Amino acid sequence: MRRQRWLARASLAAAAAAVLVLGVFAGVRTIALAGVGLAGLAVTAAAVWWTLSRRGVLRVLAFLLALAAPAWVLLEFTGARLAWVAAVSVGLWLVAAGAGRAALVLHDRPDPMPERPAPRARHPVLIMNPRSGGGKVDRFGLREKAAALGAEVLLLAGPGETDVSELARKAAAGGADLLGVAGGDGTQALVADVAAALGLPFLVIPAGTRNHFALDLGLDRDDPSKALDALHDGVELRVDLGRAAGRPFVNNVSFGAYAEVVQSPSYRDGKTRTTLELLPDLLLGHQGGRLTARAGERTFSGPQALLVSNNPYGLGDIAGLGRRARLDGGVLGCVGIEVGSAAHAAGLVRGRRAAGLTRVTATHVVVDADQERIAVGVDGEALRLRVPVHCEVRPLALRVLVPRRRPGVRPARPPLDWRLLVRLGLLPARN
Repeated sequence: MRRQRWLARASLAAAAAAVLVLGVFAGVRTIALAGVGLAGLAVTAAAVWWTLSRRGVLRVLAFLLALAAPAWVLLEFTGARLAWVAAVSVGLWLVAAGAGRAALVLHDRPDPMPERPAPRARHPVLIMNPRSGGGKVDRFGLREKAAALGAEVLLLAGPGETDVSELARKAAAGGADLLGVAGGDGTQALVADVAAALGLPFLVIPAGTRNHFALDLGLDRDDPSKALDALHDGVELRVDLGRAAGRPFVNNVSFGAYAEVVQSPSYRDGKTRTTLELLPDLLLGHQGGRLTARAGERTFSGPQALLVSNNPYGLGDIAGLGRRARLDGGVLGCVGIEVGSAAHAAGLVRGRRAAGLTRVTATHVVVDADQERIAVGVDGEALRLRVPVHCEVRPLALRVLVPRRRPGVRPARPPLDWRLLVRLGLLPARN
């Protein structure tokens, strides 16, 4: 508590000093220079929006404008011989933001998920996808290391698709007392569903491209072989498992604009490039069906994008790209987004206070549309599902085996809340 209060005070002091530096050294020019800074910020925000919502020559010009606006601000300060003042002020604002977020992380830090002693697996079976993550299975020697620890390894080889769920069920019928996957989140979810149904422990080996599930379990995504340490020195976590239209998911289910991006045939080979190419059409006029959704007592009418997650993401995360502090809350997170202008787009950085952003939690979410089938992304897998799509959470359904020693879940960066920082740093502590 003491560290939190001093961090909040440091943040407020740095913010005050940033303003004071401008006032003392810029004098009456402070207002004019502040206007220049705000104008540059507004132009930069608009240019970023145009960069995302246009293509071709207009996108290039908007990108150049986004670079030119901050340069113009710098030139104005330099011309007034106050560039060093601006640099000091910006530096102090960065200190204020860093200390403030550190204080808020301590304020909002949740308790870690409880760990339980893990039984020693006698016949672990690990399913590995050698194509996942650009060949991480071979690059990190996962097959050989798993075999050396006594695990049976089943490779997803061959040109055709393999029924991963059926493969896992056969492994369990053959005596497997632990199931694991080295692959992406979509494959993880399929085997996790089988493990949950049979009451077997489940081992996550982050050998996919992003592995958000592994991130929120606190695993080392840079070296997936370290997940194998759980076979000889592991603990057990009980986590929730989501289902959408009967299909399991460990991360999220996306509808609307983001789901349309996932549907693109080029998405898997070039996610960033494909997203940038499709963003103009999706931001300025979603082509899919008009969505409606019911999450608990809340109704979403016509959201442009909708994200349903297995437990809610951090308050500053509107796209499911961040972290979930816990996976055992027994609820779904539901975020509805409407973006129709540059003001809306800029406002989304405000997180939970943004116009056009609605965030709720519920145990059951029903998504409907004005057409028979809609595009849906289930843990990044492109599907077209019949409406209504029912999403639900199965509390503590999954027994996850993780290494005792692992990086852990780093707390998400909360949005700066200056009123809360004032309360933490200046007001008397409550008993």
